[in-house]
Formats: sequence, structure tokens, C-alpha cells
Amino acid sequence: MKFFFPDSQDFVDGSFNFESERRAETRVRQRDDLYPHELFSAPPYDGLLVSKAVVDGIAGGSGKYSAPQRQRFLRVGVKEYFRLSGRSLETMGDCGAFSYVREPRPPYSASEVADFYESCGFDYGLSVDHVILAYKASLDNQLDGADFVPKEWKERQAISLELAEEFLNYCNRKGYRFAPIGVAQGWSPDSYAHAVTALQQTGYRYIAFGGFVPLKTPDILECLRTADAVREPDTQFHLLGITRCENVEAFSAYGVVSFDSTSPLRKAFKDDRHNYYATNGTYTAVRVPQVDANPELLRRITAGEIKQEHARDLEQKCLRALMSYDDAQIGLEEVLQCLREYEKLHDGKIDRSTAYRRVLGDKPWKTCPCEVCHNIGIHVVIFRGAERNRRRGFHNLYVFHKKLLHHLHAAKEVAAGPAPVVLNK
Repeated sequence: MKFFFPDSQDFVDGSFNFESERRAETRVRQRDDLYPHELFSAPPYDGLLVSKAVVDGIAGGSGKYSAPQRQRFLRVGVKEYFRLSGRSLETMGDCGAFSYVREPRPPYSASEVADFYESCGFDYGLSVDHVILAYKASLDNQLDGADFVPKEWKERQAISLELAEEFLNYCNRKGYRFAPIGVAQGWSPDSYAHAVTALQQTGYRYIAFGGFVPLKTPDILECLRTADAVREPDTQFHLLGITRCENVEAFSAYGVVSFDSTSPLRKAFKDDRHNYYATNGTYTAVRVPQVDANPELLRRITAGEIKQEHARDLEQKCLRALMSYDDAQIGLEEVLQCLREYEKLHDGKIDRSTAYRRVLGDKPWKTCPCEVCHNIGIHVVIFRGAERNRRRGFHNLYVFHKKLLHHLHAAKEVAAGPAPVVLNK
């Protein structure tokens, strides 16, 4: 079971000073910043997934490439761009279907995407697909002769299958070296099974499931069970956007060999509570926002409700208290009091004291063996700026990958059965 991490320009500045919050003046982002596979002694994933839409600079969010970055990527290829030489990491390309989900048809042709994968040296490439933003399993139980499936859903599936056929035929005709992956889109277990059947008839033996991200685990398992019933013995499945490592044994039983997701990294700064992964659960990161970058603080300062100097004093007081607490110079209650005082300014609606008491009291960064926790200490649980938040995301990738390996090992032991008993003579 391989875990591919989708690239979204996620790297950190190795020169960043957490005390002064300054960078080296000679720092060049693309040259000097570090990817997760460079920060850790062992990469926290088995491969990278790169979206053509992100490289083209049309994807939403901050992860899209700038024009110079795109030009360099196209010039040197995926392996050199990510500095993968000497590393046993695979690369998978996709077209970035969510970037054009509102369009009637994908903006890319099958040949255009295939040429991109080949010229950039990818190991795997996904066919062009069109996401179906809906799921309704009950449509599989409709009355004979009735058809309640929306026309748009059927059209998007047909477009995905049509482009997948064009993609595979083009790759075969050109003799391309990357392994093609057909993308199955559907709205129910039977519709996904239909897509898998069609893709296998086209010639695919590696098939990815799109549209699974919002589904609950039982729905995903039912779709996989139904698809597995029509799966050829040599066909393998990939799950797009799924990170439920506790279900890897069930996924594997239905032919799943790989998956991808940014969830462990994104939760570091997108989730309200589950920001820091630990082997026994998750913790809430301690919020100490920068005065100049917090919308609520800036609004209150502009409105004259609080003084900017007062906000800055509280901000710096919190940072000093956290550093002192980490060095055992002050107690937990004192640092919690500082945090609560500042929190009333930047987020008066929520009191996170209980969550902060738990993470600061447990000090999980002290016992975590990963390079991030070892190098930056308590800064890993401080919710503040990209350098801390992204490093916490890298830590989450590390913990997630360790959990995945643990589940895979446990599944192997179950499959192997109990060890034979050796009797003493």
C-alpha cells in the first residue's frame, strides 16, 4: 500500500530563526527551502503526486506555480525539480480535475496531458477526468425502466471514460514510458463498477477512484466491494484524496494498492482542533497570531477598540512565556494565563484553555522522535505563520506514515496467521 503526497509548493525555510523570526538574506526559496523528503532522514511518503493544473498556475489556493517555477519544472522534469535523485520515491501526475470542476468539459485534451507526463518524466499518469460532485447510492435501487440519474452526472462519467480511452490509445501509439492510470467517476456503487468495467475493457489495469473525498467510510467500502466484483485479477486500484490508514486492510482486500491525500499536512493549519498528530490521538495547536496578520485584531485596532501597542505587548508576552515554559522556568498556569489574556483580544468568542492545558501539559514534542520536534521543540505546537504551521504539517506526515506502516504490518501478521509452535524435545 503506497502513500503519495500531493505537491502544493509545500516546503520550509531551513534558515528561519524562530527566536528573531527572520530569514537569511541570501535565501532563494526554490533553491534553499526543504521538502518533507529532504527534512526527514526517511521520506514520510512513498511518492509525490503533481497536478498539471497546479504547475500551470490555474489551480485555486496558494499552491499554484509561478511562471518561473513552471518554466523550470517543464525544463528539468519532475525528478530534478523535487531533488529526488538517489531517493526511492515514485511520481504520479494528474490533471487537477477540481480546478475546472465548474466547467462543462475539462480544458485539457488527452494528448496534451499525456505529453506533459512523458516530457516531465513521471512514473505514473492519470487520465483526464471530470468530477461528479454528488453521491446517491439509492439510485442503484430504482425501479426497472426508471432513470432518475441527473443528465449531468451521466455526461461527466461519459466524458471521463471517453477521455480515458483517448489517453490510453495515445500513450500506446506514442510508446510512452509512464504507467497510465484510468480514472473512474461515479455517483453510486453500481455506477463506479460500471466505470471500472469500461476502463478494463479499454485496457487499463491500474484504476483510480475519484469523488471519494466527501464520502463516509462505509460508502467507500461498498463502492470498492461492488467494483471488486467486476475487477480483473491483475487490476489494481488507487484512491484519490483518501487517508484512512485504519482501513488499509479492508481497502487492500478489494484491490487497493495506493492512495494520496494532503489531509495530514492541511490539518496542521486548517483544522479547528486536530492540528498536531500523536500516536495516541491529536492535539490543538496553541494560537499566538501575528498582530499584523490577524484580521480580527486589525479590525479592532482600526476601529479604535484596542491599541496596537497593547496587542503587540500581549503577543510577545505569550511567546516569551511559551519559551520559558519549555525551559521549565515558569509553570503551566502562568503561561495559560498569558495565552487567555491574548486570546480575548484576537478571538474573544472561544476559550481554548482546556485544549492548551492538555497539549502543554503533555508536552508531546518532547517525546516525538521526528526531526521537526527534535529541531524546533515547542515551536511545533505554536499556531503562527507558515514556517511553524508547515513544519507541524510535516510532523503530521511523519506520524501518519508511521501509523500506516504499523497498520500494514499488523495486517500482514493477521494474514500470515499465528507462528508455529515449537515443542522442546
